[in-house]
Amino acid sequence: MAAWEGKKYKLEKSDNFDEYMKALGVGMVLRKMGNTVTPTVDLVKNGDEYTFNTVSTFKSTTIKFKLGEDFDEETVDGRKVKSVCTFDGPNKLIHDQKGEKPTVIVREFTDTDLTATMTAGDVKCVRYYKAV
Repeated sequence: MAAWEGKKYKLEKSDNFDEYMKALGVGMVLRKMGNTVTPTVDLVKNGDEYTFNTVSTFKSTTIKFKLGEDFDEETVDGRKVKSVCTFDGPNKLIHDQKGEKPTVIVREFTDTDLTATMTAGDVKCVRYYKAV
């Protein structure tokens, strides 16, 4: 069983998130909101389809995908991107978003933690979550 199965993770802290949002062209008001929310995330597998939920008091999102297949996604900040998700081993999810401002999110799950490394251009942000 993968470390993420049956788990929810809540954001504890972020490094360089404001700079990451700036690199994506997110405006100041939305960045201020983004810096104050502490979302809870979970990943659920149903057959060959995965659902990744992000829940916060500001905005909640759900993406559904099959590994290695392109899908249309609207990001939390409203960008429309073409995404593809793959696993590197059972607990490292790579989420590649292609669009005007491409970004890659690498989520590494353990039984107690989730680390999300987000890269846009030459700007890197790391967000740290704890299992709840």
